[in-house]
Amino acid sequence: MGFVDRLMTIVVTATLTSAAWIVMGGTLMEGARGIGQMDRTRPADAAPSPAPSATMGTTAAPSLDTADQTRLGDARTGNLVIPVVGVRASDLTDTFTDERGGGERLHEALDIMAPEGTSVVASAPGTIEKLFLSDAGGKTIYVRSDDGRSIYYYAHLKDYAVGLQEGQKVRRGQRIGSVGYTGNADPASPHLHFAVMRTTPDAKWWEPATALNPYTLLAGR
Repeated sequence: MGFVDRLMTIVVTATLTSAAWIVMGGTLMEGARGIGQMDRTRPADAAPSPAPSATMGTTAAPSLDTADQTRLGDARTGNLVIPVVGVRASDLTDTFTDERGGGERLHEALDIMAPEGTSVVASAPGTIEKLFLSDAGGKTIYVRSDDGRSIYYYAHLKDYAVGLQEGQKVRRGQRIGSVGYTGNADPASPHLHFAVMRTTPDAKWWEPATALNPYTLLAGR
């Protein structure tokens, strides 16, 4: 075998070996992502269950961070912001039609998984209509839109942002609390239970409303 032939053999062998390592590495990375998805657990239900006598105070809530939560990056989708800092649209899982209560009703909300203490921000501007403590939802926030026709419901919060009060105006992206597992949520699966409800300006915060799928609004699907 001549020098040129030996040189060509070395080049071809090196090329094939590199291609094999690239394919193997991509397969291992994809497998790792799949395992992470499988580890996700299904959180508890948190349907609004108001009782006007159980109002929660706000003065004891500690400040968890001082970051400017108006820097939204790719979390802005349409008119709503994904209400958990650091969560992307591709991270969301549609739980709106999941069965609850042993199949007696639908979930009608989006569960956004995140570590305990992760900042929760207002998905849309509006007014804090109610800070409420319920058996199912734990520490919750009801925000009514500026036109009065939508209510945004945040549940299982660990705490409220310092100084948050009923009647206060909030802007889109403003920090209002943190992810937790208060209420009937599993402590092993802290998350934000987020619901969007269409209502009328004269309806009270606890009255029945038409639920919209937050996943469709946030993920654009």
